[in-house]
Amino acid sequence: MNRSQNQIAATPQAPGVPAPRKQSMARGIAAATIGNALEWYDMSIYALLAIYIGHNFFPSDNPAVEVIQAFAVFGVSYLIRPLGGLILGSYADRNGMKKGLMLTIRLMVLGTAVIAFMPGYDAIGILAPIGLILGRLIQGFSAGGEFGAATSYLIAQGEGRRGFLGSFQFASQGLGALMAAITVVILTSVFSEAEMNAWAWRIPFVIGLLVGPAGWMIRRYVDEAPLAAVAPEEKHTPVRDVFVSQKAGVLMAGGALAISTALNFVIQYMPTFGIKQLGISPSISFTSLILTGVILTFLTPLVGHLSDRFGRIRIMVPAAIAIAVLTIPLFMWLIAGRTFLVLALVMIVLGLMKSVYFGALPSVMADVFPAKTRATGLSFSYNAAVAVFGGFTPMICAYLIEVTGQPMAPSYYLAVLAGVSIVALASAVKFRAVR
Repeated sequence: MNRSQNQIAATPQAPGVPAPRKQSMARGIAAATIGNALEWYDMSIYALLAIYIGHNFFPSDNPAVEVIQAFAVFGVSYLIRPLGGLILGSYADRNGMKKGLMLTIRLMVLGTAVIAFMPGYDAIGILAPIGLILGRLIQGFSAGGEFGAATSYLIAQGEGRRGFLGSFQFASQGLGALMAAITVVILTSVFSEAEMNAWAWRIPFVIGLLVGPAGWMIRRYVDEAPLAAVAPEEKHTPVRDVFVSQKAGVLMAGGALAISTALNFVIQYMPTFGIKQLGISPSISFTSLILTGVILTFLTPLVGHLSDRFGRIRIMVPAAIAIAVLTIPLFMWLIAGRTFLVLALVMIVLGLMKSVYFGALPSVMADVFPAKTRATGLSFSYNAAVAVFGGFTPMICAYLIEVTGQPMAPSYYLAVLAGVSIVALASAVKFRAVR
């Protein structure tokens, strides 16, 4: 990566594009993050309601098979995300972040609508699971382009506050997961098991459909991101540029994300861990997600603000070291305690460590790519890392527990990935991509 590519923080604004006004910054944050919150809401809802989705679309004499097949469809959406990142990220780089964000939220609403209203297997047979897969693929393709365009749009709202503005990307993930957890707790408290299996599981997806059009309207009436203009005579080929001259940036951004995305999926997996490994009741176990969701939503922007004052690497590296050192004793404590209180405390500590690490992460990932290819580079590196280190994390955790016979085996995996991310951050500093 050459020096000119690394000096992206000084990228000039496009001629004639005004600097963002203070009163428009809140609108810009809302426009960039609402789609990401909806994405994580839908993802969490699908995972939490997999037992009911499996019953409707993959009926079997074995309930475990129903759930496995439902999670298989969940995983399929991650395979298409890197492709969505390249296509939609390139579209945003060539046509503007605003247009890219409007396109991704339209696709997200379409995919959610397919899932919400697709008849079950009893009504249309094999077309039901095919339709479900289609809906998840559309959602995955849309999510592939969402991260890069939204993060690029966020950090463009204020050059001196890149850490703070970028942090809302991940804060919105916490908000989406929090709203999903609250929704599922309310639904399972109000409706019977039979009602949940029959129709009530569709309600959260309908709620997502109501949020989608509101997000589209917000994005429609905000200003375009004040990024540098590409000269008319210069051919704009963001996909080619990322793979030809910015491969180091892809590795650094993806490596820095490794521990964050794996830890996120471990947090999502923890209620299931509590049910299967610790014998905690489902309703109580899922409540622990609410605690973590609150931390991720509200602490992350504060960390982003602090990173602008004290430096992003100075905050992130100690957090990554803490994750590597503390995850193993935390799992040992959880297994020894086997109570909801211990589970809740462990989830709180994991949420705190994750918030401190990933509060500044979006801006760090953005800094390793030039402005003209940022949406493409961010989208591809993010989604490739999520597919490798995130989508397979629940499977890897279950496999490690099975082959080692140790319930604490997932903590070993997290410790290794923390090391990977520390190396990636050190490389970014060496190449002067971040501070």
